[in-house]
Amino acid sequence: MNDIANSAVCSTPQSHLQSDQPRLIVFLAYPEMGLLDLTGAQTVFWAASRYMEARDLPGYALHTASLSGGLMHTAEGLAVHTLPLSDFDVSAIDTLIAPGAPKILQAMSFSLDLVAWLAESSGKVRRTASVCSGTFLLAEAGLLQGRRAATHWLMCDLLKERYPSIDVDSDAIFVQQGAIWTSAGVSAGIDLALALVEEDCGREVALQVAREMVVFLKRPGGQAQYSQLLKSQTSEGAAFDELHVWISQNLSSANLTVETLAQQVQMSPRNFARVYKHKTGRTPAKAVEVMRVEAARRLLEDSERNIDQISRQCGFGDEERMRLTFQRNLGVSPRDYRSRFSR
Repeated sequence: MNDIANSAVCSTPQSHLQSDQPRLIVFLAYPEMGLLDLTGAQTVFWAASRYMEARDLPGYALHTASLSGGLMHTAEGLAVHTLPLSDFDVSAIDTLIAPGAPKILQAMSFSLDLVAWLAESSGKVRRTASVCSGTFLLAEAGLLQGRRAATHWLMCDLLKERYPSIDVDSDAIFVQQGAIWTSAGVSAGIDLALALVEEDCGREVALQVAREMVVFLKRPGGQAQYSQLLKSQTSEGAAFDELHVWISQNLSSANLTVETLAQQVQMSPRNFARVYKHKTGRTPAKAVEVMRVEAARRLLEDSERNIDQISRQCGFGDEERMRLTFQRNLGVSPRDYRSRFSR
């Protein structure tokens, strides 16, 4: 995360926002939006406000708004009361947040006026963010052109297909690109909101909120949203399911070469490498690497084995090679990963 504010007092980058006033956070509502996409992030800001008010410091003013106001039905069936967006002075809004929807393309087709409002208004507020498939609303509004962005892992390919100028990060929990923030699936909106609170109010407040909600303060942007083995099983790569299971059972071997893997599926090395990359989107060597990283992550989280032992068990060979691989794939060292996620 970039430019985290470590002050205990909320900073105020916009001159028209008074430092003694709560920050105005507006959640954009539309038919069939996801309920947890909305309420998960809202709860983070609500809890942060309680801690700030206890210190006689301004926190957040939270509102859920739609174009016309009134009751808005979520995908889960619960109706949410919303204010009309016309009630707000856009220039007084600190942060706009767009929740996602399970059927985002259908929902978006009925909310094109809201997309147009977002396109016009985003530049007038300090920050704009999305939760889960809410990224599609930002993309349709033209806010993500040439930017890196995150969304639910099941929708990454669709986002790439519809908006080819976006650099879709299929692994990130959340992504900050200047004043635009996007997050991955559903509960990642909580991670995003915690990061926004930390930027505004400092680490201490964000940590208190995370403790109260019984969540991690910060999952690093490089922490995978989902299992790499699961990904391979839910794509065309399912043709190699048995091979992936075999790899996972033999990660400690230093001999997981293309030739070895090709022999397991009774293919020539050249044809195997070509077909595997076509089916899974990555080379066999990269597949072995990410599966080793995933296995090491689980051991770092759940076991008390030292890092050198884990590196050998997962086939890295030594701690230094494992460190370099973690940095390349996750952006953190094994020791930092353990300190954040060890149970």
